[in-house]
Amino acid sequence: MDSSNRPLETLTEIRDLMQRSSKFLSLSGLSGVSAGIVALVGALVAYLRLKTDALSYESTSQLSELTRGEMMRFVLIDGTIVLVVALTLGMFFTIRKAQKVGQPIWSSTSKRLIVSLIIPLITGGIFCLAMFYRGILWVSFPATLIFYGLALLNASKYTVRDLEYLGISEVVLGLISLFLTGYNLLVWAIGFGVLNIIYGTVMYFKYDRKS
Repeated sequence: MDSSNRPLETLTEIRDLMQRSSKFLSLSGLSGVSAGIVALVGALVAYLRLKTDALSYESTSQLSELTRGEMMRFVLIDGTIVLVVALTLGMFFTIRKAQKVGQPIWSSTSKRLIVSLIIPLITGGIFCLAMFYRGILWVSFPATLIFYGLALLNASKYTVRDLEYLGISEVVLGLISLFLTGYNLLVWAIGFGVLNIIYGTVMYFKYDRKS
């Protein structure tokens, strides 16, 4: 081997080592794909059950208290199931990838990543529950996208840069949804379903297959 290339190889190894120590690189693209598929199934179930996509202020305000209460309970249960299943699959694929590449799943970097995600998500969850409590169902759909995007943006500094682009897309889509309340469920499906599938697919072919 040419000795003139050794300093460059050494620098490359040092850079890779520093990146691994400061970034959590075991996020699996399959986590995003699975979360997107689960979200699309949840949105489809909601559409078939509610028979409408127009979860706007005007449409929900015209419903009786009993009907609106039943709708809110169903949406809450449906959303909770989607969240639990998506998180479970995400953890499974991420742990599997971490074991494959030999990176510890529980490190100082992964702890910072989780904290960065949890704070905006919990804040958004409390906000959405307050909207549910006040009977303002239509705000919850854009709010979940906005807070989810902010959580991804906040956590992107501890992992691959691609997560930042997904976060920005979710925030922008959520803000647009505030003004298109007649399409809340459709926009929610695009944000949590389609965008996550696209992101996960790109991540898989860009990082997972290499590992």
